[in-house]
Amino acid sequence: MLAFRDNIYLAADALRAHKLRASLTMLGLTMGVATLIAVMTLVQGANRYVETKIANLGTNVFRISRLPFAVTDFAVVVRAQRNKNILLEDLQAVAEGCAHCQYVGASVASTLGVRYRDRDLEDVALYGHTANMAEIDTRTLALGRYFTEPEDRHAAAVCLLGDRLVQELFTGVDPIGHVVKTGNEEFTIVGTFEAIGSVLGQDQDTFMVIPLNTYLRIRGARNSLTLEIKAAGSQQLFQQAQDEVRLIMRARRHITEGHDEDFYIGTADSYISLWQSISGAFFAVFVMVSSISALVGGVVIMNVMLVSVTERTKEIGVRRAMGATQHDILMQFLTESVMQCIVGGLIGVFIGFLCALAIRSLTSLPAAVQTWVAILGVVLSSIIGLFFGIYPATKAAKLDPVTALRTE
Repeated sequence: MLAFRDNIYLAADALRAHKLRASLTMLGLTMGVATLIAVMTLVQGANRYVETKIANLGTNVFRISRLPFAVTDFAVVVRAQRNKNILLEDLQAVAEGCAHCQYVGASVASTLGVRYRDRDLEDVALYGHTANMAEIDTRTLALGRYFTEPEDRHAAAVCLLGDRLVQELFTGVDPIGHVVKTGNEEFTIVGTFEAIGSVLGQDQDTFMVIPLNTYLRIRGARNSLTLEIKAAGSQQLFQQAQDEVRLIMRARRHITEGHDEDFYIGTADSYISLWQSISGAFFAVFVMVSSISALVGGVVIMNVMLVSVTERTKEIGVRRAMGATQHDILMQFLTESVMQCIVGGLIGVFIGFLCALAIRSLTSLPAAVQTWVAILGVVLSSIIGLFFGIYPATKAAKLDPVTALRTE
């Protein structure tokens, strides 16, 4: 019986003797593995990106709104338009009645244009916040301070700017203390936020934050609020805080048992779950497509190996005459098949990672290069080589040595 090392040498010699054929044989498998690796790398990166940016609420923060936060059914959004607005009275009731809520704040949003001297910036997100959003919001101050409770209560004309507004309107200038205009209103800048970047192509730094009562004064008091609530501590307290808020809101809206709620609760987990369900569907489709390509590559390898067996019938007869067993012949051709697939898989892993990194560099789509994805690609290609190499190797091993020696 030949040693495993000898089988490796024989397989390598056979592949070197037909370099072009071996390269073309591996091409289909390489493309399949490359597609799979690129897709998995991008999906893993997107999942991590969502966890750190889209769902960056913190583990103990949840939201209450009249509209759903994350849905895939547009009909749900249409029905939710009939829900009652969440008002300041609801904010006060939750703040007073929730024992496990550490902070109860509120926010509301719209868009407008912002001007500083002769510079304008359109489609700026305007947020109205309560003062305690400084303790709830995950955005970090870069300069200055947050506005205070008295400033919110008296609807002071102060604001904080996102990083893009600072870069566009105050290039090389400290913005603190300067005045920006929105429509007929003027706001004194008291703080700025650190850059967030873009989330799946959407800029997150073009925004302006003002006190909630200031927002309601200039934009109207009929706007529905989003309650932003930070629980007191552990996961158990987090769930208890949600239950308490749900009971308070149901009582205020006279929602009896068995009837649907006309408000929605959003947590970091709900955003992540929705994203994973969406990305999972795309991932399954891409895996199916890349798997078909890999299987086609496996079929090509099997066909080429069958041709190789036919071409090398006399070689097989000579080896059998020299004492090689059926097992030796089986292992020789099986090793050739697996070696082609492993080499094709390694090249596919490399190309897949290169494609994913190129997409990350040229677009806003994230990519996370992980070792286990590369190992999976190599293992998959090895399994394909083993599976599709069994039949040609078995056929070669079962050749009658006398008949094989007579072959010209």
